[in-house]
Amino acid sequence: MAFATVWNYCVPLAIITVACLVRTARCQAVQAENVTVLEGGTAQISCRLQNYDGSIVVIQNPRRQTLFFNGTRALKDDRFQMVLFTPRLVRITLTNVSVYDEGGYFCQLYTDATHHQVATLSVLVPPETPTVEVKQEAVEGGEVELTCVSPRSKPAATLRWIRNSREIPGVVSQQDNGKTFSVSSTIRIPVERKDNGAALSCEAFHPALGSGQKRIRHYRLDVYFAPTVRIVPPSGILREGDSLSLTCSVTGNPLPRNIQWSKINDTLPERAEISGPNLQISRLSQSHNGTYLCQAQNNYGRAADHYTLLVYGDMNLSVSTSLPTIVHQPLMWRMYPGAVVETHSAVPYAVIGGVLALLVFTVICVLIVTIWCSVRQKGSYLTHEASGLDEHGEVQEAFLNGNDASQGKKEYLL
Repeated sequence: MAFATVWNYCVPLAIITVACLVRTARCQAVQAENVTVLEGGTAQISCRLQNYDGSIVVIQNPRRQTLFFNGTRALKDDRFQMVLFTPRLVRITLTNVSVYDEGGYFCQLYTDATHHQVATLSVLVPPETPTVEVKQEAVEGGEVELTCVSPRSKPAATLRWIRNSREIPGVVSQQDNGKTFSVSSTIRIPVERKDNGAALSCEAFHPALGSGQKRIRHYRLDVYFAPTVRIVPPSGILREGDSLSLTCSVTGNPLPRNIQWSKINDTLPERAEISGPNLQISRLSQSHNGTYLCQAQNNYGRAADHYTLLVYGDMNLSVSTSLPTIVHQPLMWRMYPGAVVETHSAVPYAVIGGVLALLVFTVICVLIVTIWCSVRQKGSYLTHEASGLDEHGEVQEAFLNGNDASQGKKEYLL
């Protein structure tokens, strides 16, 4: 009955172990407080004493090894220090705490009967900033698999993928490493070239980080795609003696390092100067007429664009217009999926006017020849008609002269 009364008195302070000295009716109590600490931090383990009469106090670790005996070090581990030993409070500290230090620490008070109180040490392991692993490179038109990994935490961290402020559901897996846990979250998303450089983030949440706190790993998509090529034509009107400057605008990932300039069915002019994507020709002449080609290639495709230049004399204007069109890729380029070939064609307005004038002249000539042939055919018909009348006159004259008409007619027929 006396024991129950003492127990009820000690419970409000902590989980209590009581040593009651039945002979003296005095109760010596020891109270131990549970402790939670972050890995690498410092833990304070306290044992509170009541009605202490100088009895032996022993503190043991979870493996029941004695750390201190009445304030005297018993285990040679410098991480443990006795910082306070009074009739009311015994306190030790443990520095550089690891998950292997967690467990129950025993505060024992030796009287006629041995009783102890256990202070439970819990160690939290907050996650480091997670890492992002890419299983295979992202190629335009395919899918990319991304895995966010938190290799070590206790308890297990919670992972979440975010893109454009929206969560992307992932497949979560967890592995128990004994004292800690490793967690991963995997997502698969389709990618196009417009996704190159898109921002994603993997967030890790954990009780040790506090409310609203998280570890974030930012990641930018790297999408590989075939190049595109476009020749930027010069502005204004070119005349003989002017300079030509063409720029080959190239995109692609990876960006092609080598840009090739050439002239179709001919070599580049001697005065042509190439500087990276730029082609320059000084003092233009009609010998520079032709089609110029710009080509670029990376590991994922090839593309080309061409520009046709027409140069006229001083009295004629050199007009180049850029009309982009999409054409089918040559067969030899189909091995590179996604390659785009663009072309530019130049159509001088002077040539169009010349063609129209030639057509009009041809039509007029045809009309003249047709009329002349018609008149000539009519004259020939009238001549044959007159010849027929003469022949009838000869027959009539023969009849009047007494010749046999039938014979004359026969001769005429012959």
